[in-house]
This record gives sequence, C-alpha cells and structure tokens, in this order.
Amino acid sequence: MNRFDAMSKEAMSRLEDLMNSSRVNDLLHKREQEEKKKNCILWILAIVGAVAAVAGIAYTVYRFFTPDYLEDFEDDFDDDFDDDFFEDDQSDESSEK
Repeated sequence: MNRFDAMSKEAMSRLEDLMNSSRVNDLLHKREQEEKKKNCILWILAIVGAVAAVAGIAYTVYRFFTPDYLEDFEDDFDDDFDDDFFEDDQSDESSEK
C-alpha cells in the first residue's frame, strides 16, 4: 500500500463525516422551521379563541341586561285571543238553551 492510498481513504472518511454532519444539520434546521410554523399557528389560534371568548361573554351580558319586550307583547296577545275564543263558546251554549 502506498502513501496516496492511505491519504485517499482518510480523505474519503472525512468527506463522509462532513456529509453526514451536513445531513444532520439539515434535519435539525427543518425541525426548527416546523416548530416555528407550529408556534405561529398556535399563537393565531390562541388569539382567535380569546376574541371569540370575549365576544361570547359580551353577548351573554347584553342578553342578560336587555329586557325582552316581545314576551310582554305575546302574553297580551294570547290573553286577548283566549278571552274572545271562550266568549264565543259561551254565547253559543247560552243561545242553544
């Protein structure tokens, strides 16, 4: 074996080591980028959730403090309708007797 063969084997092993380390660095760099993307998405979802929670609370408070005028109207209408209906029945019964 001559001196150049030993140097070429040593150079090849160093080259393989460099290539392996570059692959590992590429994988680590990709993982870091994926983690940054996930972190960004997580922040966006947290902000949207917080806004939705505040809007839900505001709507609940609004509904609690706002009077429902429609219930009063419906109650009055039902009472008048029931009275007219029963008056017609009573008049029919009295006319038959």
